[in-house]
Order: sequence, then C-alpha cells, then structure tokens
Amino acid sequence: VQLQASGGGLVQAGGSLRLSCAVSGGTFSRYAVGWFRQAPGKEREIVAAISRNGGTIHYLDSVKGRFTISRDNAKKSLYLQMNSLKPEDTAVYGCAARDTILTDTDLTKFKFWGQGTQVTVSS
Repeated sequence: VQLQASGGGLVQAGGSLRLSCAVSGGTFSRYAVGWFRQAPGKEREIVAAISRNGGTIHYLDSVKGRFTISRDNAKKSLYLQMNSLKPEDTAVYGCAARDTILTDTDLTKFKFWGQGTQVTVSS
C-alpha cells in the first residue's frame, strides 16, 4: 500500500487548509486510515483516524472541533480539513493505514506510512 499526501502550505493563524491523501496498491476499503503529524524535536502523533466505513472517528484532543477527517472509498482518498489553524499545528503531516479494526490511535498499529507534506502556520 502506498500513500501520498498533498495540500500542505503556509497559512496565517486562524486560516484553513485541506489535505488530501491518495492511496494505491491495495484495497482501500479494507484499511482504517489516519493522519499523523511530526513537528521538529517532537514525537510523531496521530491527529485523526477513521475506520474502514467511516463510522468510527478518533481525534487528538488538541484538534477536536477544528479538524475534520473524511474518506472516499470509491476514490481511494483520505482528507483532512483543518480550520482555525494555530502556530502549534505547524508540522509535517502525512497519512497512514492499518489493517486492524480502529479501536484507538496507537501509532504502532499503523502498518503503512506515506511521505508527509509541510504545514506551516504563522502567527
């Protein structure tokens, strides 16, 4: 499974960005998928994850109410709408997939990882 994120950029605080992730090489609907981010000097974290059919969603507490994850199984794509962005959201964002039922956002359960796209939020 290959994942490729796009849509990052530079935005002012309070602004919005929409990230997209194209998935290939597997049956997309068989995987729970999520968005991760990693800021310089910080550990990687899952910011949002969505189950195979979209019925279960988890968010990192710090992005709840601001970020929205969605998926389109027909287009084999994953999205992350980010609103009210803050400087602390600055990081490399990427997408990941797991072939187990989505019960949590444990990083170790994600099996496939894509390259990231830089998101920079200026104050």
